[in-house]
Amino acid sequence: MSVLLALSSPGSIAIQVGPIVIRWYGILMATAIVIGLWLAHHRARRDGLPADDILSAAQWAVLAGLVGARLYEVAFNWDYYGRYPAKIVAVWEGGLAIHGGLILGPLVGAWLAWRWRLPVLRALDVAAPSVALGQAIGRWGNFFNEEAFGGPTELPWKLYISPAHRPLGYGQFEYFHPTFLYESLWNFAVFAALAVWLRPRLAARPGALFFWYVGLYSAGRFAIEALRLDSFMLGSLRVPQLASVLGVLVAVAGAAWVGRRASSPAAG
Repeated sequence: MSVLLALSSPGSIAIQVGPIVIRWYGILMATAIVIGLWLAHHRARRDGLPADDILSAAQWAVLAGLVGARLYEVAFNWDYYGRYPAKIVAVWEGGLAIHGGLILGPLVGAWLAWRWRLPVLRALDVAAPSVALGQAIGRWGNFFNEEAFGGPTELPWKLYISPAHRPLGYGQFEYFHPTFLYESLWNFAVFAALAVWLRPRLAARPGALFFWYVGLYSAGRFAIEALRLDSFMLGSLRVPQLASVLGVLVAVAGAAWVGRRASSPAAG
């Protein structure tokens, strides 16, 4: 059973015709974006919101999120990118830090919604399940790139990492925790919880669904990050775990704020 369930990447390149190379990472990221935008537009129409305008804001938010994710990655790996600046734009090789995207993407989306006089909090609620689903799909790009994995393991669902991708000091190990898989499954569960269970229960509190997404994602990421070998470090502290703690605090504060806002007579 161990052999049957062991995961092994077939390689990062999906299609190559001469100098033209299409990588799995790019395919999965594009698929995640398209599905997420379609789902958000569909949900906005069902909720009677200005779906086309929300879609336009979401497209800019996605672009901003990709830029934020890349800048976050580059900033914390400047020792490498400073030596190879041409690699900064090589996003098809991987290297999108989701925390950077979660900072810049929603800020740009919310700002545009405000500028265009859209219902900001309801638009964020529309986007939240799409973001979780997109993350669940996009994480599989890490599988093909042989990145974002955890420590050595002999569990049945272990992940084979080729020698060229093993971290320094781990060359003698073949199998590692597939933390990309753990996070993908967690994000699928977050998507299901948001879209099926929480949405009808939070309908009277615009913005609450979005903050629940932030909290649930952050809690899962905090736990999974403890297994990873490639965490950004700040001394002895894992930066993604610090960001996750901040995410939980933002979620709690945001949920409390929208709850008070919904119960205020002025809000009704």
